[in-house]
Amino acid sequence: MGIYNEDALRILEQRYLLKNAAGEAIESPEDMLYRVSKTAAAVEKDRAYWEDTFFNVMAGHRFLPNSPTLANAGLSRGQLSACFVLPISDSLEGIFETMKKAALVHKTGGGTGFSFSPVRPKGDIVTSTGGVASGPVSFIKAFNCVTDAVKQGGMRRGANMAILDYWHPDILEFINMKAEENVLTNFNISVGVDTRFMNQVINGGDIDQINPRTSKSNGTTISAAVLFDAMTYAAWANGEPGILFLDNINKANTVPGCGLMNATNPCGEQPLLDYESCNLGSLNLTAYLNKAGERYQERINWSLLAEDIAAAVRFLDNIIDVNKYIFPEIEEITKGNRKIGLGVMGFADMLIDLGIPYASEEALELIEVLMRFIRMKAMETSVALGREKEPFPNIDKSIYRGETIRNATVTTIAPTGTISMLAGTSSGIEPLFGLSFFKEVLEGRRVYISSRSFEEMARKRGFWSNDLMQELAHKGSLERIAGIPEHVRKVYATAFEISPQWHIKVQAAFQKHVDNAVSKTINFPARAAVEDIRSAYIMAWKSGLKGLTIYRNGSRSNQVLRFDSEDGNKAISPAGCYTCPE
Repeated sequence: MGIYNEDALRILEQRYLLKNAAGEAIESPEDMLYRVSKTAAAVEKDRAYWEDTFFNVMAGHRFLPNSPTLANAGLSRGQLSACFVLPISDSLEGIFETMKKAALVHKTGGGTGFSFSPVRPKGDIVTSTGGVASGPVSFIKAFNCVTDAVKQGGMRRGANMAILDYWHPDILEFINMKAEENVLTNFNISVGVDTRFMNQVINGGDIDQINPRTSKSNGTTISAAVLFDAMTYAAWANGEPGILFLDNINKANTVPGCGLMNATNPCGEQPLLDYESCNLGSLNLTAYLNKAGERYQERINWSLLAEDIAAAVRFLDNIIDVNKYIFPEIEEITKGNRKIGLGVMGFADMLIDLGIPYASEEALELIEVLMRFIRMKAMETSVALGREKEPFPNIDKSIYRGETIRNATVTTIAPTGTISMLAGTSSGIEPLFGLSFFKEVLEGRRVYISSRSFEEMARKRGFWSNDLMQELAHKGSLERIAGIPEHVRKVYATAFEISPQWHIKVQAAFQKHVDNAVSKTINFPARAAVEDIRSAYIMAWKSGLKGLTIYRNGSRSNQVLRFDSEDGNKAISPAGCYTCPE
């Protein structure tokens, strides 16, 4: 059984462990994992074997599913999926029906994404009343208020993604609606773009604004460059909006016969069809490292990793069958396509253990080898499950027609914020935010996080001192600390010391072997310019990414992750020239 630190135990008690009427935990972490493994194995012929298998891979901190599965498995509510996309229609009745459904999803711990592009623009006519429309932004605000009122089953606040396509007449209002801090706190927002738009940004051109009610131009145009500048300035100012490359998303649509994907879950890693949901889970990469070996090929326990991939894919596939669906529309499309999203966490910690800098060609090589292996083994398991059970029902509408594969997708890279803390490893594929920093968790509680591996390495290499650790605790990174060997600086480089170009290269390397999408933040130091954001968006599009999220350090006063000193929060210097491609 894995060991949980004090903060992990507190998170488990507040979010996941069963409680009595007095709010006291009545199960242990081990009991929770037994509850989850028993639920996931309920559809197996050999239940006892799979209960043990699922329990062991979770108890060993090698794999964990998304939060709703940990919290709701075996309970009457029984909703186990993390990601949902719900459709928005251009009618008051339809919008409020979706709002109700989103509230019920949030109640069970799920997150929702919406494209508001079908909603007629502000000031447009409403023939049924003779009035004028209030536009999509007003309804996004209403959704946000409802989310505020719904507690996600005690797990976390509600999370949403709002998307508006670039051609919508209200796009500028949408881009700037989060300019004021601490508004729409339950929403991430992204602009949906396509290849035509990006070409016009680069080569020049105007965009016809389209009224979705008529599907015709409203007679107004806007320069693509002006619109792009508005997007990049807003992102520079407060981290939003993000950008979604809808053409890239739909090129990778494995079930095109079921329609287009126009929206994602709140963190962007899961594009989905209307009403579709998805179950996510992540492998802890640090759990597969051997002590001996000079190169990563020798250090990774490939046989154990293959075994756990097979168990994790089976686990996630079983969750589709034992899940209790909130609405029949969600059940129909989710069971029709049987999408799952197996990903990874602990990538930064793995690199540090291997002595590989995050911003290096060796890291990209590792990603290529590792993710090709994970996807290959996940696909092999899905094919075997398709033969053992059945292929997914909509396979004739998919790119896999004539095959026996069980799942329309198998891989996703999620952010793993909470479950990585439970596993005792770094989050998703992100580099270390800092070697010491504070994280806001559990409704405002500050957790101090420091790199134990750095302290151990510094002692081993003979440059540890109390003064060094105190300075590091204050500044958060090695950048302005003297006496550190150069290779150590590179291996322990933190998020803001790594150039955005390298962040994007890493995201693109992962995306190459991921069916769905990749959740990753492209970090900029406080002194980055708007032009740097513009360059990153264009590089991401040219790299074939499905979307991009950026954050300039200190651009919001209320950050989830913070250093101890304001100097560290605001004045981290750039690593190289951001506006020049590397």
